[in-house]
Amino acid sequence: MGPSKMTREDKMNIVMMIVDQLLMKYGTKVKAIGLYGSLARKTDGPYSDIEMKCVLHSLKESFSYEWTAGDWKAEINFDDGESILAEAASVDEEWPLTHGQFFDILPLYDPDSFFHSLKENINTIDSSVFKEVICQTLVEEMYEYMGKIRNIQVQGPDSFLPILAMNLAMGGAMIIGLHHQRCYTTSAQVLPEALTFTDQPKEFTSLCEMVMTGNLSNPQHIIIVCERFWESLVSWSTQHGYKMNVSQGIPW
Repeated sequence: MGPSKMTREDKMNIVMMIVDQLLMKYGTKVKAIGLYGSLARKTDGPYSDIEMKCVLHSLKESFSYEWTAGDWKAEINFDDGESILAEAASVDEEWPLTHGQFFDILPLYDPDSFFHSLKENINTIDSSVFKEVICQTLVEEMYEYMGKIRNIQVQGPDSFLPILAMNLAMGGAMIIGLHHQRCYTTSAQVLPEALTFTDQPKEFTSLCEMVMTGNLSNPQHIIIVCERFWESLVSWSTQHGYKMNVSQGIPW
């Protein structure tokens, strides 16, 4: 059973076979076909899968095909032009991880340069949108993680602390990516790439090093590192005008 080792050339041959079949099946309905993910970036490994987008001129509802042929796996996302433009222009707390696909698309069939227009559309997102999402993430994710960590310190169980530390590190990386309006290449590279950004909370490095090295067996050490990071995150957020509390009472 796969996945099996394959060369990039073999995978690209499969990709082009899929393109031919898509054009044969959908014909003039096809607006553009593109490759995304590690294959598009030319960073794929021998076991990487195939990820493609097929943009149709019109479509009632987006859908995907995802399948394996034993040795390899492929995924094709079907969207209409307006829907994919709207998706690319949206920003949420996982934007730095989910939207890199739109920057890295390799056109395979694109007679009207649709994917170029898509990238231009992303670059017009106002910075205030990113600021709003950062503030939202601070409250909805990071504040809640710290509440859970402090609860564990009082009543346990310690067994959940490693997961919370990893969530806190990933949440911090998402905030840093949003702050710089930059995307990460893959989920495996989120923390290493976030550490390369110059503007970040002071204790983010310590948190990431603890998580990436797997040094998560000492509950008290985890709590201390997370508390220090949280303090530095609050300070960093205040410095950049990212507010967590909109009022002293109910916000309506």
